[in-house]
Amino acid sequence: MSTGRAEMRVLFAAPDHLWDDWSSAMGQVAPEVTLVREGAPDSIDAILFAPGGEIEDLSPYVNARLVQSMWAGVERIVTNPTLTQPLARMVDPSLTQSMAEYCTGWTMRAHLGMDIYRQDGTWRNGTVPPLASDRPVTILGLGELGRAVGRMLSGIGFSVRGVSRAGRDAPGVEGIALDRLHDALASAQVLISLLPDTEGTRNLLNARALSLLPRGAWIINPGRGTVIDHEALIAALDDGHIGHAVLDVFRTEPLPEDHPFWSHPKVTVTPHIAAETRAETAAVIVAENLRRAMAGEPIHNLVDRQRGY
Repeated sequence: MSTGRAEMRVLFAAPDHLWDDWSSAMGQVAPEVTLVREGAPDSIDAILFAPGGEIEDLSPYVNARLVQSMWAGVERIVTNPTLTQPLARMVDPSLTQSMAEYCTGWTMRAHLGMDIYRQDGTWRNGTVPPLASDRPVTILGLGELGRAVGRMLSGIGFSVRGVSRAGRDAPGVEGIALDRLHDALASAQVLISLLPDTEGTRNLLNARALSLLPRGAWIINPGRGTVIDHEALIAALDDGHIGHAVLDVFRTEPLPEDHPFWSHPKVTVTPHIAAETRAETAAVIVAENLRRAMAGEPIHNLVDRQRGY
């Protein structure tokens, strides 16, 4: 049956365990797409890419009109010297929703002081948390994910500020320009990092930056592990300046068994599960971008190579 759309051959350059879900999802939403694991390079119209697949050299695919990342983060591909095709990052509504839920859940744990109430027979009624409106939250990074987190948190009453390069406001979020980062940190009782991994963000949360946070502040990092200076964070946790750190991303993954984060009483490690691309919803986004690429139309979520995101 004809779909009225141009036929496309798309190379699946991703780990094998993702094939079944993606081939099924793409078949449902884009019947004009033939998803293949191999083929003559000059026959490939586009590439669906995730780190960990067998194909890293993209230079033979001279006719590919798009490389569509299956991840929101693109640091593992944007620096690939063989990448000459347009690159789009993934903006999956399910990924966005799950990230907002993750950040909201851990923010509520910090806000309500849930860890105080150990079930040990002690009646601890001496501490009453403030209302959410009196608990300032700062989000580092106001892209698609940061805006979604801000909407959810402000929707339940939190006072939310968001740091971005331009400092523009977002729904429910007061925008702060990156050059005013230290001002934004000074009021952040909960700090959420959703920054990408770039030269400008690595070790951004160093000893100096951490010292500007209010004493007892919580840090939630489901963005990129390179943003935080690990040694500085451990020092700030040890001296009590930082109250707790919830970490979902790390410089080395899986996090080594002997890493001090595992045993630190003020650190919660989650194994990079804050947000996952879900094929059934992401395939709709991919199909639209593939059709745009074939038609010569503007591609959604195109990566700026110089900025790295």
